Amino acid sequence: MANCYIVGCERTKTAVVIDPGADGNRILLTLAESNLTVKYILNTHGHFDHVGANKELKEATGADILIHSLDAPLLSHLSSTAMAMGMSIEDSPPPDRTIEDGDTISFGDIVLKVIHTPGHSPGGVAFYADGALFAGDTLFAGSVGRTDFPGGDFNILSESIRKKLFVLGDDVTVYPGHMGTTEIGIEKKYNPFVGLQEF
Repeated sequence: MANCYIVGCERTKTAVVIDPGADGNRILLTLAESNLTVKYILNTHGHFDHVGANKELKEATGADILIHSLDAPLLSHLSSTAMAMGMSIEDSPPPDRTIEDGDTISFGDIVLKVIHTPGHSPGGVAFYADGALFAGDTLFAGSVGRTDFPGGDFNILSESIRKKLFVLGDDVTVYPGHMGTTEIGIEKKYNPFVGLQEF
């Protein structure tokens, strides 16, 4: 039930897959139908519902797995975490590279900026480019990511959103890890958890 995004460069047909939580075959089919070659598998954080298809995509494409250093250890414990919730998922291969706040990820004509947004998990990140924000489980339409998992902290999450995401501009489209899209301006005004509007 998590959102997975494919971002591709029209000129070079290179792409990234953001948060392949499951349905690896469906992701691979979509890539093939669009004639896209995956360069990177990007994880906004290490929870199993966002990285469950890492192994399948890595084996099929050879693409590099990138995740923040603080969430990288979670990739080797996916099976036990999923089992505790009644699900079966294989552990992910280790990351080929860890990413940090301010890093950039380039493929074709597209450059994604890494924004470290801890709070839902210690190594949570968002990816930003050209008015599009892939927010993972940091910010949702009318809500925010859970903070009751190990390493979660609501105050840190609120600060991440207000100081790092709300400054990007009201017209930025937010592509969250769950549910539908929204815009920064809408969340600044109406989000009941972190909105800046006073009523």
